[in-house]
Amino acid sequence: MTAATAADVASLLVDADAVTVLCHVRPDPDTLGSGLALGQALVGLGKTVEVAYPGDLPLPSTLDGLPGRELLVPEADVVGHPVAVSVDAATLGRLEGLGEKFGAARQRVVIDHHVSNSGFGTEDFIDSSADCTAALVLQIIDEMGVELSEPIATCVYAGLVTDTGSFKWARPASFAVAARLLEAGVDGARWSRQLLDNHPFGWIRVASAVLANAELAESACGGTGLVYATVPHDLLSSMAWDESESLIDLVRTVRDAEVAAVFKESEPGRWNVSLRSKDRVDVTSIARVFGGGGHVRAAGYSAVGTAEDVTAALLSQVG
Repeated sequence: MTAATAADVASLLVDADAVTVLCHVRPDPDTLGSGLALGQALVGLGKTVEVAYPGDLPLPSTLDGLPGRELLVPEADVVGHPVAVSVDAATLGRLEGLGEKFGAARQRVVIDHHVSNSGFGTEDFIDSSADCTAALVLQIIDEMGVELSEPIATCVYAGLVTDTGSFKWARPASFAVAARLLEAGVDGARWSRQLLDNHPFGWIRVASAVLANAELAESACGGTGLVYATVPHDLLSSMAWDESESLIDLVRTVRDAEVAAVFKESEPGRWNVSLRSKDRVDVTSIARVFGGGGHVRAAGYSAVGTAEDVTAALLSQVG
């Protein structure tokens, strides 16, 4: 593993003839926007490019219209070129079955902004001070000398606007990036609405049920408070997987708690846990105890057991 700069990665990619770009499982706007932005830039340089994510789930409707989606290939059809790039995956495991394709590449580039990412490529461009991986991809595109077209800028914007919560927790540098993307022709209002404020009616019903069972542990997290809710499998299965990702953003608005957690039962007895904090608690340290990771203010992990088991385990850790 070698710590790399944007210029290092750009030089490697410019010299490549063909590149495989891999996004993480259940792609969100940052991983997919990063992958498609980089893919389009490489196509502009005359490279052979394939972009893929693990599994056979269709793209969420919110992401289906992103430019460059014609570069996507099903997992089963991934060739696996000598140069492979992982975007926004904090661990090799986040690539699931495509991890083998990544591992088989001669040169393996990791581009990521998760503080928990210790690197798993031959070249690792990891910067936890960046608000999103898409911003790091933009640095590489600049170093490659590729013009920032509206389609590429739109993909970068998708990652930026979502990972900053519509700029609610953006660092100063992100506003400069956003201005540049808008100047390149991105329809910011349209894409902000498409990516952040776009739910089917059924989502309201599920959200109301989740909020109704929320619990507040005021003494948890050193007295700063924990609010948590569970989404059992029968309820979770009634909505698209990407719609469930936004539930944590509702729970986290509770003013009485510094930390929010949502337990989603992906399969009977198997849970995906999302953690968020406001400004005092490093939730990455909590997630790591359970084998997970993420960011200081946004992290997650997996758990097995009953709803009572998994919630009690978290409460025991942060109580």
